[in-house]
Amino acid sequence: MGAASAKDWLAINDLFIRYATSLDRGDVEGLVGCFTADATIESPAIGRFSGVKGIRAFAERNARFQKQQRAQLRHVVSNLRVEVRGNRARAFCYLLDFLTRNGKTRLLSPGEYDCRLVKIGGEWKFERRLVVMDLPFKIKDL
Repeated sequence: MGAASAKDWLAINDLFIRYATSLDRGDVEGLVGCFTADATIESPAIGRFSGVKGIRAFAERNARFQKQQRAQLRHVVSNLRVEVRGNRARAFCYLLDFLTRNGKTRLLSPGEYDCRLVKIGGEWKFERRLVVMDLPFKIKDL
């Protein structure tokens, strides 16, 4: 794999931002739209979800958690590194995960996203998204 073109880097960066903001807003359709039909997302905090049905279940679970807990999540991504070969890419970025609830904000854990992407119809989508947390936690423990 080689360095991404500026166009691909910007499109992949936009995908990372759309994912984070969809997750934080509880936008189920926006989040599902960031993934391929057979994608997988895996995190020590949430478990493993696969395919459209699984990704949708993850997005709905997240939206329900925020609504029921009257909580706001903020996923802040930075330091994006991208390598591209044809219509496939591997991308990594740092992650800061904040939770605001009951008037208090706390950092859940820093971490990193390790992603495999594919370009379909000119649009980059996540094919595999692995979340690696520096300090593991479970959503049920929040």
